[in-house]
Amino acid sequence: MNDFNRGYARSIPADRADMSVDAGLRKFMLGVYNKVALGLVVSGALAYATSSVPAIRDLMFVVQGGRLAGVTPLYMVVAFAPLVLMLVTGFAMRNPKPQTAGALYWTIVSLIGASLGAVMLRYTGESVAATFFVTATAFGGLSLFGYTTKKDLTGFGSFLMMGVIGLIVASLVSIFLKSPALLFAINVLGVFIFSGLIAYDTQRLKMTYYELGGDRASMAVATNFGALSLYINFINLFQFLLSFLGGNRE
Repeated sequence: MNDFNRGYARSIPADRADMSVDAGLRKFMLGVYNKVALGLVVSGALAYATSSVPAIRDLMFVVQGGRLAGVTPLYMVVAFAPLVLMLVTGFAMRNPKPQTAGALYWTIVSLIGASLGAVMLRYTGESVAATFFVTATAFGGLSLFGYTTKKDLTGFGSFLMMGVIGLIVASLVSIFLKSPALLFAINVLGVFIFSGLIAYDTQRLKMTYYELGGDRASMAVATNFGALSLYINFINLFQFLLSFLGGNRE
């Protein structure tokens, strides 16, 4: 897994750096985007099920008056399982097969989708839909920028990854401090960091395509891991934007 998340070819032949010219690159990137889109559909369906089907909802959430009042131990397991899976596979998965990478993608997508039921219970359906539209529009623009820019974003990506670590630490601190100002700062930084990561990961995927040199198995693995990176960036951007655009249920 590490092989597809770090490093890539630093130069691209000028006549192959455009999807409109290179049909292979266009097919590869469309494969990634299609998998992200399908992952979002699956996540949305699972979020709806865990928030609206009483038999499932009550296993994960404590609901009072139609509003989220608490979570169950099962929710905590589901919510943190994707992080555990990514950490474990990041160290253990050195030469993954396409089937393994695909199974990992859909497992993480399903777990995140199920945990997003909390979002559906916390915010109104209208604000969730509006924020999703804003996120999708921003995602498209940022990904297009990452693909077309001539600037090497490698150093920028390293800086953003440090920002993600800082966000995690700050989020843990905010649990104890309960500071509105700190929470606001975390949300603002989260929007900027994951916006940047969408552009960075798009460029990284383009470079990865050329580095793999047409190896079908490796490209299938890269498609799954690339889709996972962009999917996680999308979900995080969506949730941070919800902190500003979402309307709480009354």
